[in-house]
Amino acid sequence: MDGHGRPPDRFFRFSFLRALSSRGGKGDEGMDDAGDGARDRGKLSAAISNAIVGIHREHYGRGASRARTVMGADYIICFMEDIYTPVEKTLIEAGRFEAVQATRSAFQDTMRERFSDAVEELSGRKVVGFLSQVHVDPDLSVETFILEAPGSPKD
Repeated sequence: MDGHGRPPDRFFRFSFLRALSSRGGKGDEGMDDAGDGARDRGKLSAAISNAIVGIHREHYGRGASRARTVMGADYIICFMEDIYTPVEKTLIEAGRFEAVQATRSAFQDTMRERFSDAVEELSGRKVVGFLSQVHVDPDLSVETFILEAPGSPKD
């Protein structure tokens, strides 16, 4: 265990999430990085993470133990760690990850509108695409929201 009660390799596995969210400029064209804009963007990222994890918690009985949201000019990506329920962990340990993945995929398809509505409400931007994927080792999921370009004609 490291000084934070995690296995030592956990730090290295998830350091890419910290790097993604802390890098400056690259991939963030069109987003204000100065002063209050960066603070506001940080608050928006946290609010989106909380909303997505909250929806998961409401339906799975638990949410991710850690979430990080990154934003670019035309996308929002929410990374979540430690996502699986005890039942799912049992299935995964028994070699049934495909069953867990299929159930999670069906849930995401069913909840597509609810996830997108939450992001639209918080970001003020229309979601035109939603992609979701789970992974087993490391235990994480990624929710990707593709945003309509600013100034696009309304339907």
